[in-house]
Amino acid sequence: MPIMKLDRGHFNVELAGPESAPPLMLSNSLGTDLGMWDDQMPELAKRFHVVRYDSRGHGKSTAEGPYSIAGLAADALAILDQLGLEKVHWLGLSKGGMVGQWLLTHAPQRLRKTILANTAAHMPPANNWNGRIRTVRAKGMQAITPAVIERWFTPEFRQGEPDKVARIAAMLHATPAEGYAGCCAAIRDMDQRESLRAIGAKNVLVITGARDPATSAADGDLIRHSIKGAQGVSLDAAHLSNIEQPQAFTRAVLEFLA
Repeated sequence: MPIMKLDRGHFNVELAGPESAPPLMLSNSLGTDLGMWDDQMPELAKRFHVVRYDSRGHGKSTAEGPYSIAGLAADALAILDQLGLEKVHWLGLSKGGMVGQWLLTHAPQRLRKTILANTAAHMPPANNWNGRIRTVRAKGMQAITPAVIERWFTPEFRQGEPDKVARIAAMLHATPAEGYAGCCAAIRDMDQRESLRAIGAKNVLVITGARDPATSAADGDLIRHSIKGAQGVSLDAAHLSNIEQPQAFTRAVLEFLA
């Protein structure tokens, strides 16, 4: 569909799968766009009415700030409202998982089952994020690419799948520096550790990458142990586990949502 014009800004939204199927919303990571889910789409669109979007400041969506996790969640809710979707399954990776945590604590009535992949409830220290913000504003997105790609993928994947790595690096380069910086600030200021403990028993799956240096297995365990009844799956991957282990990731998602 074309760019969705909302009071909160303009958002690139794509729909796939039968409208009569259960709705599933996908939320991208920091520095990517809705294309990060391409490997999952053939299977997901068979079973779900899939809503994927470029989060604020990413892809073709508006980059205006200020940014916060609450604000990014409000963007997602505004998209759902515009589409007339009262309740959805949620699949978010990294930043998308942080938005999912906020929705679980502040808008649980909008969620069916929730998948939080390669994410964290808190990511200190602030100086790391401030340094990244300064770098992209002064030198552009290419300046952070080597370090980011090293966190996103294991050495074996970087060496064995250069075309896939290049596709994701191109998403990073295409991300507006101000949008990236704004989302860095939102993550810097986020601390959802206490609010997670207030969540009642929920249908939640936490996916971790056993070799993820960005959001570690311990980060995922904290989320899983904070939410009563939450399940966990560990994949042999670094940060973008849905791209590094697409079949295992998609299988885990489908089994949980079934």
